[in-house]
Amino acid sequence: MAQRLHLVFGGELVDPSKTVFRNVDDIHIVGIFPDYESAHNAWKAQAQRTVDNAHMRYFIAHLHRLRDEEQNASPTEELGA
Repeated sequence: MAQRLHLVFGGELVDPSKTVFRNVDDIHIVGIFPDYESAHNAWKAQAQRTVDNAHMRYFIAHLHRLRDEEQNASPTEELGA
């Protein structure tokens, strides 16, 4: 069975209606989680902690979608070639 890794991260956005970070050096990496449920719990905790700042947003990235285990090499591995 393939792992389904998820990355939770967030930071302050330039505009709350867009997904452009004000300063990428200040992006908060919450962590990498082995399943969606634990990633969602971490995301929810961070989102609730920063609810008073309309410019703060947290996201869940599905890392497992970056790699296709059925292919010899995924597109992300080919970028350096």
